[in-house]
Amino acid sequence: MRIATYNVNSIAQRVQTLKLWLAEREPDVVCLQELKCVDRAFPRGIFEDLGYNVAVHGQKTYNGVAILSKLKLDEVEAGLPGDKADEQARYLEAVISVPGGVVRVASVYLPNGNPPDGDKYRYKLAWMDRLIAHANARLALE
Repeated sequence: MRIATYNVNSIAQRVQTLKLWLAEREPDVVCLQELKCVDRAFPRGIFEDLGYNVAVHGQKTYNGVAILSKLKLDEVEAGLPGDKADEQARYLEAVISVPGGVVRVASVYLPNGNPPDGDKYRYKLAWMDRLIAHANARLALE
């Protein structure tokens, strides 16, 4: 199984480049970051026409993550657990059935945290703590 990740820095600006890359590389699963669009604006049909199942967790102007998979997405969870007030679209997780089991894939767009010692930095540290706790809980279950 070929899994790839791609920070598109605006899906609207990179859709043609991404299409060409997908045709050339033929990954089974692709995790996209920094979509910079809401869910309904994501060009889902373009990727479905290429044979991908699509899950999106978008956000206007900032952030946003997606998972494209040639295999069916069995479970999709948008948002990193642990802070219901967090509205930043930085985490999308999916379970994909494969022969002999499942693969859990997460598309992650980490917070920058600049400047140090500011609100963004504190958000980043808290976010990373949540990511570690979530990963530990998932690994302990499987």
